[in-house]
Amino acid sequence: MVATEDMRVLREYVTAPSSGSQQQAESTVVLHVTHSNLKLQMMELRFDLHTSVKGLKEKLSTHCGTSPPAMVLQLLDSSGQGPVALQDDYRQLGYYSPYDGQTLHIMDLDPHSFSAHGWLEDTSKVEKFVMSDEAYSQRENTYKKYKEQKQKEDPDWTAEKELCQRRGVPYVKPEAKKTAGEDDFAGEAELLEVGQRCGCTPAGRRGTIRYIGKVDGLPGGFWVGVEYDEPLGKNDGSVKGKRYFQCSSNYGSFVRPDKVEMGDFPAIDELDDLDEI
Repeated sequence: MVATEDMRVLREYVTAPSSGSQQQAESTVVLHVTHSNLKLQMMELRFDLHTSVKGLKEKLSTHCGTSPPAMVLQLLDSSGQGPVALQDDYRQLGYYSPYDGQTLHIMDLDPHSFSAHGWLEDTSKVEKFVMSDEAYSQRENTYKKYKEQKQKEDPDWTAEKELCQRRGVPYVKPEAKKTAGEDDFAGEAELLEVGQRCGCTPAGRRGTIRYIGKVDGLPGGFWVGVEYDEPLGKNDGSVKGKRYFQCSSNYGSFVRPDKVEMGDFPAIDELDDLDEI
């Protein structure tokens, strides 16, 4: 009978629902930890209810940089109200009846604390180590020297190429970026005419051609200034203060001639899509 009862208790323990991947011990509690000098909530920490307040402070000091003598601990409920001060260093945490989800707030009374004035959160306050180019060039086993050696062996060496070789996959050299020439898209531009209706790909926007030519401030070659039927553009017919055509704000756009098709593109009437009633 005893063995049967033991098996029942064991089965209930194993199959009991749990909020985590492991059963939480009855003598522990999970608390949200906040700090008077830190903007963000630190973390959720699990504490043993038998730990003294002094031991609690020593554990927390490793997380926040506040020395235990400078700490004042408070327990807050879920709404942040009703602070209970943990005043007695020799009382156990369980004496204050904390429960899962409560907030344990750390007040740091040390004006010279590591956590004061943002020293643990604002990285701009930390002095950065800067090595001179001369000192770096004297160091051995640097990436710079490794790269120089590899490029002596193979002028086309790149880190990407070496990674492909290590993985045993073919390396495809990227094509050199083409610089737009002054006559690019000239042929496509000749097929278009200012004042004609058009459609623009790939978005299928409709409008009227207002300008054909080159545009200062954009890559070389020919552009088409289009006045859209709807406010789907990026400008009012001007680029960097220079006007090429006139239209309302956000109705104008400049696109490459190969993206513009001239033809019968009537303005879309939303009423055409409605059923008769």
